[in-house]
Amino acid sequence: MTQQQAFEISQMDGPTAVHAEAAFRLVYADAFAEPPYDETEEDVAAAFRRFPVQAAKPGFLAALARTETGEPVGMAYGFALAHDAVWWDELTTPVPADVRREDGRRTFALMELAVRGPWRGLGIARSLHTALLEALPAERERVLLNVHPTSGAAPAAYRAWGYRKVAEARPLGPGTDLRDVMLLDLRR
Repeated sequence: MTQQQAFEISQMDGPTAVHAEAAFRLVYADAFAEPPYDETEEDVAAAFRRFPVQAAKPGFLAALARTETGEPVGMAYGFALAHDAVWWDELTTPVPADVRREDGRRTFALMELAVRGPWRGLGIARSLHTALLEALPAERERVLLNVHPTSGAAPAAYRAWGYRKVAEARPLGPGTDLRDVMLLDLRR
């Protein structure tokens, strides 16, 4: 692949993303097979049992990057956090009530953002992120995500895009690696 190869980003709603599930699965499986995630086929299957449920949530948005020939190379998706979201319950230390307050409109939870290895460093992740932000309704105040702190360039990219670490969490339960919880304020 050359640096000049073009890619196309498609924004999607939930039903459209579910229709393209195989492309999302391919990117996910490829990107998260690497350390520090080391996802297995079982892990990928579990993630994609959740995918249609997540895609049906209010405020779901997705973006898929493909090469000129249609090969999936990157993906991102998330949804609005409901007023009773458990995301904040997974923190290792509490945050102030005004940070954890959810109303179903305030926060977009970026669930996944991944680019397959051969296509990294070409601006695809940034383009996917931008595509999601452009599609967010005006009432969204912030974007929230979890990132593995040793996942290569991802934490640095998020910081460069304006995210700040607000806490640590164990989203997959006891015995799993900590994740940095990062927040991007959209009200600037």
